[in-house]
Amino acid sequence: MIKQHKKIVIAHRGASGYLPEHTLAAKAMAYAMGADYLEQDLVMTRDKKIIVLHDHHLDAVTNVKDIFPDRHRKDGRYYVIDFTLAEIQTLSVSERFHWKDGKKIAVFPNRFPLGKSDFKIHTFEDEIELVQGLNTSTGRNVGIYPEIKSPAFHKSEGQDISRAVLKVLKAYGYSRKSDRVYLQCFDPVELKHIHDDLLPEMGMDLKLVQLLEYTKEYMPFLSQKGMKDLAKFADGIGPDKDMLVLTQSSPGALQITPLVKAAHDAGLEIHPYTFRREKEIIPAYAKSYADLLDIFFFQVGVDGVFTDFTDLTVNFLKEKNKGIPTK
Repeated sequence: MIKQHKKIVIAHRGASGYLPEHTLAAKAMAYAMGADYLEQDLVMTRDKKIIVLHDHHLDAVTNVKDIFPDRHRKDGRYYVIDFTLAEIQTLSVSERFHWKDGKKIAVFPNRFPLGKSDFKIHTFEDEIELVQGLNTSTGRNVGIYPEIKSPAFHKSEGQDISRAVLKVLKAYGYSRKSDRVYLQCFDPVELKHIHDDLLPEMGMDLKLVQLLEYTKEYMPFLSQKGMKDLAKFADGIGPDKDMLVLTQSSPGALQITPLVKAAHDAGLEIHPYTFRREKEIIPAYAKSYADLLDIFFFQVGVDGVFTDFTDLTVNFLKEKNKGIPTK
């Protein structure tokens, strides 16, 4: 069992409340704000390079439609795996958007404006070197929190993304549970394969986190027995926060599910997602973003959170005197 001695702050796609998600600028900002871990979502290019991007599609955060208008598949989507790294690095990255009446509409309208500045997609190696370099220059020891995205899709395209990710991690010195890394995935079959087969084969033993959401696939894991089964190959869970406090809760009348207790009883850490400060996103049972954090950290009892707003979360924990480092 991995003992977590303090509450941790995980920068969800970097400082994504302030800068376009998964850009090096967003990661540097989150680092400076005091994050304990920086998250990397990982997908693979046609030439088998691992890049940091939330989706295995390009069209929700880049100008791929303008640069490569004819490179979409029959479903109209532009797949990372159909492009080389060199091609992908010609694209500009923006805030996440959707199309409406032929125009790009920002998913979060009050965040970094669309079409401003010039951000690029980078490799997993680039980001590790940024984090490790900053650890050297600042004296801190910030960790990484990579997620293997869509492993079944990658396999259907002839690529073993899990093995490739593990090779990079090992090359950069992340190979033991004591190292500052959590490896996460939504696919329980793949996570078990990593635990049972790939890690032993490669002489590694990492902290693994099973991501969870409210779908049929994950329901068997939500019981006390399910948590014990997960603990056979995972060290923690990353549930949607609505799986811990029901959305129909109201101020002073929280409906907290048994999931945290079941997970802790099984020796698992709990890092729910995603904590955002926008008023229209904060659940009705919380009076403010700080109240939301207080509920989850100190009433629900989670061990860490994924947040778009590293600074607000770090400062909240500092005020609560829960051991967030000051340097």
